[in-house]
Amino acid sequence: MGISLDTARLNILADEVRACGAFAREVQQDIHRNYKSDGTVITETDLEVSRRILDLAGRMFPDANIISEETLTPWRDDAPCTFVLDPIDGTDVYSQGLPSWAVALGILDADRTPVGAFIDAPRWGVGCDELFVRLDPGAEHTLVNGRPLVLRGDKDKPSQITVSASGRSHIEFSHFHGKARTFGSSILHLLSPVIYPHFEACVNQPCYVWDVASAHAVLLHEGMLMEYVDGSPFVYDDDFILNRNPYRMPVYAGTRACIDYLREHLPVQEQ
Repeated sequence: MGISLDTARLNILADEVRACGAFAREVQQDIHRNYKSDGTVITETDLEVSRRILDLAGRMFPDANIISEETLTPWRDDAPCTFVLDPIDGTDVYSQGLPSWAVALGILDADRTPVGAFIDAPRWGVGCDELFVRLDPGAEHTLVNGRPLVLRGDKDKPSQITVSASGRSHIEFSHFHGKARTFGSSILHLLSPVIYPHFEACVNQPCYVWDVASAHAVLLHEGMLMEYVDGSPFVYDDDFILNRNPYRMPVYAGTRACIDYLREHLPVQEQ
């Protein structure tokens, strides 16, 4: 990757992501909803988590680019890697006291390929109260709450999927006989096929780089794909990263066979 992402510094960063998740959980019951100029929800927790993680990552990895939903930072084309932060993915549900939100920090390599992730969902677990996903760049295993992730279930034919709330009206369900779930967090939607044995895929509407980068790293590491519904590859181009625009059309996420099945049996209508 061209940068020393040594384990000692990654441990410190991972601990801070988890600490920020614990902080967000502690203050959630007293949070107040505010709104950005575009009408999306923001809370004081988003700003505090962004400040804490940006400050730490900037001090420990001064040669890296850092992209955050809430803060504009300088961009260098020659940076050896890029951290992508969503301080609270699922701010709308977070601000209402619901559990399906996460602190998400992804890592892109110099070629803009997602290769690392720290994702803490402190009220959303797998039979427990916390979900902490860690994927160090170059690591053999994705870790879930400190244990190597083992994919379970048949992932090639979907019987249960996650979908974004805003996109349900654009999906043609008449030939799909499985179940569709909506949690309100793109990160958790995209993680579901690898975390849960009876989820196989995700259909996600256009959103921003911080909404997908960390989960995309885990998908790729576990042999899954994100692909546009028209079959074109998902790429991290300048419009997506530098101009901070949503990606251009809905995506499927899952195995190759699963995405092919979705394209035939669960088409996404034109918007």
